[in-house]
Amino acid sequence: MDYKDILVSAADSIGSITLNSPDTANALSRNMISEIISALKAFKNEPLLKVIIIKANGRHFCSGHDLREMIDGSVTDYKFIFDQCAKMMLLIHEVPQIVIAQIHGVATAAGCQLAAQCDLAVAADSSRFGTPGVKIGLFCSTPMVALSRSIGRKHALEMLLTGGLISATEAERFGLVNHIVPEADLEKATQDLAEAIAKSSPLTLAIGKKAFYTQIDIPEDKAYDHAVEVMTMNLMTEDAQNGIKAFLEKKTPVWKGR
Repeated sequence: MDYKDILVSAADSIGSITLNSPDTANALSRNMISEIISALKAFKNEPLLKVIIIKANGRHFCSGHDLREMIDGSVTDYKFIFDQCAKMMLLIHEVPQIVIAQIHGVATAAGCQLAAQCDLAVAADSSRFGTPGVKIGLFCSTPMVALSRSIGRKHALEMLLTGGLISATEAERFGLVNHIVPEADLEKATQDLAEAIAKSSPLTLAIGKKAFYTQIDIPEDKAYDHAVEVMTMNLMTEDAQNGIKAFLEKKTPVWKGR
């Protein structure tokens, strides 16, 4: 597919989606959202792909929704935008690959949502995060969903209610990002994390990701019931059996993805 607002590539077991609308600070326009959905769906069907990196060209990661599309529209227009954005966010959790956000500059509003929605995040030490919608009369209700599931309630509410920006250091302390590194090292640090994950079986990664999001918001006893079932069936896979045997025999496992 020919993309206008993103770049898509894959090498070995790692794919990338690059937001490529620097003139708008990579605002999530209707078209960009549609293209990200298409790219994620295409990657979803690649069984040997293990990691997807979402990054951006230009000065900033993502400034949120394109506000030019938020003026003089109808209820139908606005609901379509937010429905499509929610579909894109949910797809990040639905794809079997591990999705890593590579963040520089600012990640604000739906851009902060995108960073929070990714499974993992690596940020430049100069990056900043915020949900400033309250300042323009549009509370960041949809970004709130991802943000409040990534960081503590009081931190999330303060960000949502004040609309202020937080530093990369604060984002790491809150649990919004996994690592902060000098901006010059951002690409390499993200790639290193992706490669560390990609050493494992694609099937095992997919099983683990799905199980994580299934158990995280259910009662503890139900979470254990689910985890027992998942781990039992995981053990029946060829990759698990080969991996255990290779470990016991001090060999390097060869993953079959089954």
